[in-house]
Amino acid sequence: MTWTPDLVAQLKVLWEQGESTAEIGRRLGVSKNAVVGKAHRLALQARPSPIRRRRAAKPVVKGPRCQWPIGDPRSVEFRFCEEEAAPGKPYCEGHCQMAYTRSGSSASERSGSGAAAAATKAA
Repeated sequence: MTWTPDLVAQLKVLWEQGESTAEIGRRLGVSKNAVVGKAHRLALQARPSPIRRRRAAKPVVKGPRCQWPIGDPRSVEFRFCEEEAAPGKPYCEGHCQMAYTRSGSSASERSGSGAAAAATKAA
């Protein structure tokens, strides 16, 4: 496709009127992508994307928050705990207890039951 001076002039007028790139393409008989590319090469004023939406402002949170993931990351309901984080840790106190365990010890040993605990108490 060749951009004639007449097509370029029409593109500029339609662009300034705020027509969508798809609509400009339909009127000029070219693809939307051809319109976008030519507008870029002509350095026409950029416009906000109709696809991008403004995100709602998040509430201001003071101090570090717990980064424990809750839910499936592929789900729209996915979130982080957001409770106040323990000093120097990425998680709240409750999630720190789940995340940080002693190396080499089992749950039964940490709870005080099991043969290892009995042997320690007997000695």
